[in-house]
Amino acid sequence: MVVSPVQITTVTTRQLLELAEKNVGLAVVEDRAGQPKKAYELYMKAFEYAGIYLLNENDPWLKRMNRQLFMDHYPRAITIRGRHHLHGPSLSDKAKSGLGLAKLSDVGGLWACKKVLDEAAIVPIQNPHFFTGKRQPWKAILLYGPPGTGKTYLANAIATKAGSAFFSVSASDIVSKWMGESEKQVSILFQQARDAAPSIIFIDEIDSLCGARGENNENEASRRIKTELLVRMQRACNDEKNVLVLAATNTPYALDQAMRRRFNKRIYVPLPNVKARERIFKVHIGDTPHNLTETDFEHLARRTRGFSGSDIFCCVQDALYEPVRATCSAQFFRKTSEGMWVPCERTQEGAIKITRKKLNAKGLGSKIQLPPTTRADFDKMLARQKPTVSEDDLEVHKRFNKEFGNEG
Repeated sequence: MVVSPVQITTVTTRQLLELAEKNVGLAVVEDRAGQPKKAYELYMKAFEYAGIYLLNENDPWLKRMNRQLFMDHYPRAITIRGRHHLHGPSLSDKAKSGLGLAKLSDVGGLWACKKVLDEAAIVPIQNPHFFTGKRQPWKAILLYGPPGTGKTYLANAIATKAGSAFFSVSASDIVSKWMGESEKQVSILFQQARDAAPSIIFIDEIDSLCGARGENNENEASRRIKTELLVRMQRACNDEKNVLVLAATNTPYALDQAMRRRFNKRIYVPLPNVKARERIFKVHIGDTPHNLTETDFEHLARRTRGFSGSDIFCCVQDALYEPVRATCSAQFFRKTSEGMWVPCERTQEGAIKITRKKLNAKGLGSKIQLPPTTRADFDKMLARQKPTVSEDDLEVHKRFNKEFGNEG
């Protein structure tokens, strides 16, 4: 039985209590059987039901008795989560080995950003003897800029190149409804990063966690999270271990000034220039069959002025789908010497009037071959595609870069 918020009014407190007790019993069984993930999920479900029950129950004595009944199991649930990295910041084997992730060579342009990240993540690992005396590598870097410019991709790529453990977290990974748990999550995150050093902690959309304190009717729980994060970042900056804190934001002015100060480097990630856009097109097209020349790539780069990396990715995906659309709507196909069926014009030699559906019905669906993507496909797509970043958005970031950026 699963209880949704809408159903709470129709479920009695006794039923909620029974559900909580049942899930605690099942959790204990799974815990003893060596199934920590199932045990943790059942513990959390029991606490959920118990919490709803205690909110609806009016007897103070009964509240205390049942709170004690369930809270006796709470430390065990937290131990399981911390030991097995459940429902929180986790370290994947792929990130730890640095395999199968983003490549720094695939990032078009952004040479200044790459240089700073190389100084912070690569050089200290390859040449630790460089950093003696008071010379220390960068410990905290803020990447800010318009949406879709590759801030998250940069962080992933530098972790891959460095071979560092990569902890990617967001507000949902840290914030918890349980009192004091959010601060513990922050503490566990930084402790895991220290244990796995060299490592990189990447906090995406950090403004959602660390907005200006004392504004927008800030609650006490939110303030405690910010304070804990500020303290842990200060310790990380003073620590000698190879732990780099990277953060990204699209709204840098929303950051708390104390958090802004924690970042040794504040780097603007701008929209890609023409050469970078050309590189991005090539990366996203990859080995998909096409007949584009170098001149065509230059043409596409010039036509997409003001586009972000994400905008170009959407353009490429749309253009790459054009051959699929043409094949699905084709009325004529011709058979190649290899036995494949390709869509063609009615006037072409060997054209046969048949549709994709009829070829599928005859069991020849796997023999249909898509035509290569052409420049015309991209021109057709660019006629309807628009950039998502406005001039006003760019002005905000340029102003912040001039006031607080390290390159301002």
